[in-house]
Amino acid sequence: MFDRLPAMFGSVIEAALAPHPVDRYLELVDPMVTWSEMRARVTSVHRPTARAVRLTLQPTRQWEGFRAGQYVQVSVVVNGVRETRCFSPANAEAGADGTIELTVTAHDDGHVSRHLFDHAKVGDVVGLTPATGDFVLPEQRPAAAVFVSGGSGVTPVLSMTRTLLAENHRGPVLFVHYAAGPDDVAYADELQTIADRHDHVDVRVVHTRGEGNGGLTGHFAPEHLTTSDAFVDDAPVFVCGPAALMDDVRAFYDERGREDLVHTEAFTAPAAYVPDPDEPVSGELRFTGSSRTADNDGRTILEQAESAGLTPEFGCRMGICFSCTAPKKSGCTRNVLTGEIDNDTDKHIQLCISAPVGDVEIDI
Repeated sequence: MFDRLPAMFGSVIEAALAPHPVDRYLELVDPMVTWSEMRARVTSVHRPTARAVRLTLQPTRQWEGFRAGQYVQVSVVVNGVRETRCFSPANAEAGADGTIELTVTAHDDGHVSRHLFDHAKVGDVVGLTPATGDFVLPEQRPAAAVFVSGGSGVTPVLSMTRTLLAENHRGPVLFVHYAAGPDDVAYADELQTIADRHDHVDVRVVHTRGEGNGGLTGHFAPEHLTTSDAFVDDAPVFVCGPAALMDDVRAFYDERGREDLVHTEAFTAPAAYVPDPDEPVSGELRFTGSSRTADNDGRTILEQAESAGLTPEFGCRMGICFSCTAPKKSGCTRNVLTGEIDNDTDKHIQLCISAPVGDVEIDI
């Protein structure tokens, strides 16, 4: 009903209920009844491996669907603090009335992933953002395709594969997935089912530690692709996984002069720039939106803002999702991943990967 109310009427209600937004009151009745915030209810929970949890989510009315390969941001409360992380749906792309399937691998140092693995249950309500990302199947579907994944990078490329199959795609499809061993393949049953049901799809699971399906072992090697009848020279290749895997696949195509075929998605941050330890740290960080200041200690602006008692919005904290941008009013910053210096003013920068170099004013 709320989406049919005039915008002006909505603004009046928001003003009348200030200082809290409407959703703070509605969630007292039902957390899935929202005015503006998007949320989702957990409708099923499955733990396919000793380190992975699979969730099916039913979003609220604001959900507009997703394209295969995109990601969403999911927020949960962990020890009283709302945390947000990025995950890629693994099911075939769906519209506004569809559900979302997420498989989350719990890492020892993964604050949110460990929480979801240990505590997620049917009925939980999580925060959700619209799907985004450019790592997607082209609107004009390719005649053939190659998908390569490693570890939890399987989800976006599996979504692409499932989407093609749901559309009755009949061209050759090669799907190569790398995992440490059989107990680490979260979608083992699903991949086997795809292989059994579709003659034009060649699914290869390569175990990096021990014997894999079809005798394929170790890390990426060109023959993992070229020995397959489903490998097509000019087919686009979609790769998601650790940086080393993506680099190896890219190098293979570069050598063939077909780097234009490679599409990649990173689910971990690239290697960080290492600053000169003798370089002095100085200056003052001024948060103009809140009239607070802090002596620059060399950390990212996001970390320094949080230490100053501010709560800027953030997502992945790795420079991937672009959730934590804010206008830099003046000063110089360094990209902590690349080392690049930015002297531009009145420009939105990513707080999680930008560190002040001297005095900086940021609108937070």
